[in-house]
Amino acid sequence: MNAVVRQEAHDASLWHAVSRNRRDRPALQGGLDVDLAIVGGGFSGLSTALHADGRGLSVAVLEAEFIAWGATGRNAGFVVPNFAKMDPDSIVAHLGPERGERLVDFAAGSADLVFGLIKRYGIDCDAVQNGWIQPAHSPAAFEKVKSRAGQWARRGRPAVALDRENIEALTGVRGYVGGWMDRSGGVLNPVAYAQGLADAAEKTGARIFEHTRVTSLDRMTDCWALKTPSGSVRAGKVLIATNAYGGSLNPLLQRTYFPLKVFQIATAPLPREIRTRLLPGGQGVGDTRRNLLTFRFDAENRLISGGMHILGAGADTRVPRTIWRRLGRHLDLPDLPPLAYSWSGMAAVEPDFLPHLLDLGPGLIAGRACNGRGIAMTTAMGKVLADWAAGTDARDLPLPFAPPAPIPFHALLRHAPNMLLGWSMLRDRMDETR
Repeated sequence: MNAVVRQEAHDASLWHAVSRNRRDRPALQGGLDVDLAIVGGGFSGLSTALHADGRGLSVAVLEAEFIAWGATGRNAGFVVPNFAKMDPDSIVAHLGPERGERLVDFAAGSADLVFGLIKRYGIDCDAVQNGWIQPAHSPAAFEKVKSRAGQWARRGRPAVALDRENIEALTGVRGYVGGWMDRSGGVLNPVAYAQGLADAAEKTGARIFEHTRVTSLDRMTDCWALKTPSGSVRAGKVLIATNAYGGSLNPLLQRTYFPLKVFQIATAPLPREIRTRLLPGGQGVGDTRRNLLTFRFDAENRLISGGMHILGAGADTRVPRTIWRRLGRHLDLPDLPPLAYSWSGMAAVEPDFLPHLLDLGPGLIAGRACNGRGIAMTTAMGKVLADWAAGTDARDLPLPFAPPAPIPFHALLRHAPNMLLGWSMLRDRMDETR
């Protein structure tokens, strides 16, 4: 197989390249007074703006580049209403019955919230809510996902365990032991979804500014003062919704998460006869390997997958080809179409893989909810942050809320996810051998 990688001219993603409804928004000029200022024009910031406007608040979104420039526009478009590592019972044990169940409920309805917003505001983003599937790569992994499906099902979610035959029928892929599916999950075009959220927020009154980098954030007597190269904002409350793209606005925040560089690829469209074998229902897949294998199709039948890289030179060229070869091998596609797009983005991974709200002072919060579940979790986070903006005490929200806790030895440990990838790949092979 020979791969030809085409990088996007604007160094973004497939989703930006095929965007149909992109429109430029002006940079902030002059001064502005608002109830809520949001730094970052991704899912969490835009969802907060949309839901806050419904509470009668004046809102300004300040985006340093353009809408969906960061992780929002660089993911694979999976809508997954559960947690990356922890299951409901373990979350309840970790946070306690009351706090734990509230967080579980928050996640459980997150995909339904996404697809509900898409329907309500008529967002054209190739959305398909036919489920999210997690196949098990080993018998031990299958036992874990059966328990996971049962825990969500007991809480009334559309979760079901799947045997080997069902997994093969749903995915078109042989070799998995079994798996589970949450039928409320799905896939979409993340840039088109974000643009739809932005349009909806503006129609309800929010003001959104692109190419407006916040250069300073200072506490005044009764408000926060934000400065940009060509303007300023006075706000009663401020949300920092930059995830791993916050830069130097608050250096402390950069030491509270692991920055993880993730690569994504998209092939040229698959022939119809092959496309009908793989994922006939249009679901998204992310299996149980430590070196996670994901795959889905977009609206043009491009096959999309992603992966990480072990630290080393030449990753931007080497890793997409590696992902492409792996995809052809695992999906039994010796004639896999060539690479058409490759891109990468930075994800913020919490030490416990759970969403968090960080207390940075009176009326100042940073929110992070990605951990591999960005679209669903950040959209849901925006809804509860709108409650905070309208006056709800942050301690009464369903998300963990605390001052930032820098990770010890962060300068060294920030590379741990990539450095441990080789060991994870070896353990995956050992699992399959057993």
